[in-house]
Amino acid sequence: MCGIIGIFGAPGENVNQLIYDGLTVLQHRGQDAAGIMTYDEGTFHLRKDNGLVKDVFRTRNMRNLMGSMGVGHVRYPTAGSSSSAQAQPFYVNSPYGIVMAHNGNLVNADELAEEIYRQDLRHVNTTSDSEILLNVFAHELQSKHKLNINKDDVFEAVSGVHKRCSGGYAVVSMISGYGMLAFRDPWGLRPVVFGERTSESGHKEYIIASETVAVDSAGFNVIRDLEPGEALFIDMEGNLSTQQCAENPVYSPCIFEHVYFARPDSVIDGISVYQARLKMGEKLAQKIKREWGEDHGIDVVMPIPDTSRTSALELAEELGVPYREGFIKNRYIGRTFIMPGQKVRKKSVRQKLNAISSEFQGKNVLLVDDSIVRGTTSGEIVAMARDAGAKNVYFASASPEVRYAYVYGIDMPSPTELIANGRTVDEVCEYIGADRLIYQSLQDMVDAVVTDKVQQFDTSCFSGKYTTGDVTEAYLISIDSSRNDGAQSKKKGADSGIDLHNAE
Repeated sequence: MCGIIGIFGAPGENVNQLIYDGLTVLQHRGQDAAGIMTYDEGTFHLRKDNGLVKDVFRTRNMRNLMGSMGVGHVRYPTAGSSSSAQAQPFYVNSPYGIVMAHNGNLVNADELAEEIYRQDLRHVNTTSDSEILLNVFAHELQSKHKLNINKDDVFEAVSGVHKRCSGGYAVVSMISGYGMLAFRDPWGLRPVVFGERTSESGHKEYIIASETVAVDSAGFNVIRDLEPGEALFIDMEGNLSTQQCAENPVYSPCIFEHVYFARPDSVIDGISVYQARLKMGEKLAQKIKREWGEDHGIDVVMPIPDTSRTSALELAEELGVPYREGFIKNRYIGRTFIMPGQKVRKKSVRQKLNAISSEFQGKNVLLVDDSIVRGTTSGEIVAMARDAGAKNVYFASASPEVRYAYVYGIDMPSPTELIANGRTVDEVCEYIGADRLIYQSLQDMVDAVVTDKVQQFDTSCFSGKYTTGDVTEAYLISIDSSRNDGAQSKKKGADSGIDLHNAE
């Protein structure tokens, strides 16, 4: 998963601080690396490296990031290594000088890499599919064989990308001397929204971002999400144009954005993440009543901070049971979902959460989480609740069983490391040490999010049904072998010897 942002500012204004602030707001989407590239009178300025936004960018870096147009990126690696060489944005100087920041994952990246090398005669420096996507776009633009291009040429190049690339992708790009571009995959798997405002000098300024929170916080007005397959282009004079560039676009966005990744104050494809999570809590409470009965024996409902709070609050309201905060979170520990290695994840859970013992003493506690992935975090938290004095510990997941690999831009663990893969609900319950366990049903989860505009979602990590229709068993096997903890440890070991000198 990643976060992207692009800002087209008023002439003579620097956008570096706005991009920095936007990346900070999007930090939840990627904690591995960050990067900003700006454009100033024909020159690109770049700073990127591993680390959080606040650590990558110092005052000296910001001073060098001059220009009224720029793009930014925060990254957690879903493909390639975690080396700083993989940090984005990426850049090519042919045909015009193109910068690109990408959120997503291409399922046909290996085939495209071969095409780029043998047919397009282009060289890729990293194992990142983002660099592959950049080179595909650059080749499609170069195939116009024109010294000067216009918006129609840009849109045709995006159409070529859609025909060649398969997977989920949301992109923001700059073309030297021509303007800023954004586009979205034909299924709308990865989110991207744009907004506008009028500067003090009277010029229109535009923002493109992964989530509306970045638009809001920067003081822009949200216009709308890009449609699946749609592209947006802003020329150097500030004229904005959009065009549908896919032949058969279908709305099928990733539902896991609403379950876990997106901030609750974001609106994606017209759907409030907060309202969706409230509805998930309501649906889950109704299932508890059906399966456990009205006399469910729950004394108190507690969320596992932070993303499950909204669902837990509505669940407690629906059940008529007190809602309490039983765990206090240390906000300086990263998300355990994306931490490598079982030992690291287990240790970080105890560092991240601390129980308020008085809220547990002698009570039947229902712990609510947004999902159960590896089960490591869940098991540690159940043990913490017991240590704090809970009489019985029940566990509820606001989403269904995560059983399958996710291939469109979320670094879901290897399927063999997913706790629900090959296990029944009772077996998972026993594994995490709970007295009772209940999952949201797949249909209830979809019903909590569906709207008139968006009638279907990609639920592949829950259902095993992949939206693009071209995910093969061989590809899933390769995903399994590359994402397990053993492979990740080897990858990090290999990366540790790389010394990259980034431009500042």
